[in-house]
Amino acid sequence: MEKNEQLHNVRHSAAHLLAHAVQQLFPETKKTIGPVTETGFFYDFQTTGRNFKEEDLAVIEKRMHELADKNYPIVGGQVPKAEGQKLFKDNQFKLELIDGIEGETVGVYHQGDFFDLCKGGHTASTGNVKHFKLTGISGAYWRANRDGIPLQRITGIAFLTKEDLDAYLKRLEEVQLYDHRRLGKQLDLFTFHDVAPGMPFMHHKGLIVYNKLIDYLRELHGNDYQEIKTPMVVNESLWHTSGHYANYKENMYFTNVEDTSFCIKPMNCPGSILVYQERPHSYRELPLRLAEFGTIHRFELSGVLHGMFRVRAFTMDDAHVYCTLDQIESEVIKMLELAKKLYATFGFVDTKIALSTRPEKYIGTIEGWDQATNALKQALEKYGVKYVLQEGEGAFYGPKIEFKLNDALGREWQCGTVQIDFFQSMNFDLEYIDSDQSRKKPVIIHRALYGSIERFFGIMLEHFKGHLPFWLTPVQVRILTITDGQHAYAQEIYDVLKKAGIRVERDMSGDQISAQIRKAQMEKLPWMVVIGQKEVDARTVTLRTVDGKQQFGLTIDEVVRRAEQLNTDKTL
Repeated sequence: MEKNEQLHNVRHSAAHLLAHAVQQLFPETKKTIGPVTETGFFYDFQTTGRNFKEEDLAVIEKRMHELADKNYPIVGGQVPKAEGQKLFKDNQFKLELIDGIEGETVGVYHQGDFFDLCKGGHTASTGNVKHFKLTGISGAYWRANRDGIPLQRITGIAFLTKEDLDAYLKRLEEVQLYDHRRLGKQLDLFTFHDVAPGMPFMHHKGLIVYNKLIDYLRELHGNDYQEIKTPMVVNESLWHTSGHYANYKENMYFTNVEDTSFCIKPMNCPGSILVYQERPHSYRELPLRLAEFGTIHRFELSGVLHGMFRVRAFTMDDAHVYCTLDQIESEVIKMLELAKKLYATFGFVDTKIALSTRPEKYIGTIEGWDQATNALKQALEKYGVKYVLQEGEGAFYGPKIEFKLNDALGREWQCGTVQIDFFQSMNFDLEYIDSDQSRKKPVIIHRALYGSIERFFGIMLEHFKGHLPFWLTPVQVRILTITDGQHAYAQEIYDVLKKAGIRVERDMSGDQISAQIRKAQMEKLPWMVVIGQKEVDARTVTLRTVDGKQQFGLTIDEVVRRAEQLNTDKTL
């Protein structure tokens, strides 16, 4: 904890150092806010006359080091609001922040001639901030309001030691090398185009992977879930009933048809609820599990869009389970088991679980929230899994379990969620007939394990560094021939593999065998079936894997058997 506090203080002081440098180099620029992030810091600025450019980063970073070398003491504390307002009289952003602070005082810290509004938590002097690097420039909006004032954000990283910084930069190089956007284009999986910002174009090979992800979850569902499909464009009134309009309007897309306002759905939940409403339900039918692989649209600021990780259109593997109070625990445990099996298939075995509780903005009663939160706690404890509490981070309609995956590059990703919802049953007046013929309201459990399938695709692609498991790879086998004399036998093998349901191609380029192998390796194809005259004569093949290992003298039946086993077992 002491190290965490030291690291926070270094990053907080680095944000001030950044603003100090910008103030000196670009005196007309106005500073807004500069918080600490998971790996560093950022600061948002309103520029005047010219925007920051990438080449400015090196200049700003150099000035930051110069200010650090001056070893200015970082001092401050609480001052009367009037003093703070006088100090920042020419900065409307700071004045707005001061107006929103309760009490009669505000925090002000300074280093040399630089003053900033903040609560504190700094190093003793600028000289303690040594190991940092500026990493990028992006767009932002004041208070994250897309209708508000546009700003520019400069981001950076900071660490306690040079070793930590170097290790992070090395990992960052690896992340950039295996960036899913680069791999997606290289492997002909997906691309992005300016005509549809934040909305991926899935190519044929990418769609194979995408559909395989869905098919696998369907396989895990078995007969436990009924799959549905609901409309993408729905009357605005539905979102008023669900509460999304009041709580999520700024992230929704709207369209007007025949003087009526419709919304492009940002969630699948209300559609599932309408399906439940279609007819009366008995307690004997519960739990009723409805699954939907539904495409949804959510507005995200252009400055935060990031490949498949942050998009405006994506598909969720949603499930909505309608159950009684007594069934919550057993249903949540089944979902925990399902999540464990799903994630382990992709090599995510070190999965962390968090329980997020009531946020500041919520619907329903505190009593209902407490009951829902306790139900999730009991399920987690009965299942015997460790978890951490995340106070105030639940959805607006209920507490949730979050699944966090650690990938091969050392990063953590929050993917799946399980959320208890007592309130949509009241909003939509949902009912079931209990054993005593009384009418009761079902509990709704919202469940998504991939979360966004597009985002999971991107995470998985980087996790495997482009080398997808055999069962997921768009092209599993490519047949390579040493000379044209093996074409007839290659076609025979192609037909056998294709008939067996194996995704196979033939290299018809006429290139030298070394070039054919190199091309297949660049495309990260798991298997190459190499045929020369020796193989034709013996009615065998040579199996070469992407790592360069070879097995000679295999029959085609043996190749088919091995491929079918990998497709069935889904082993890594």
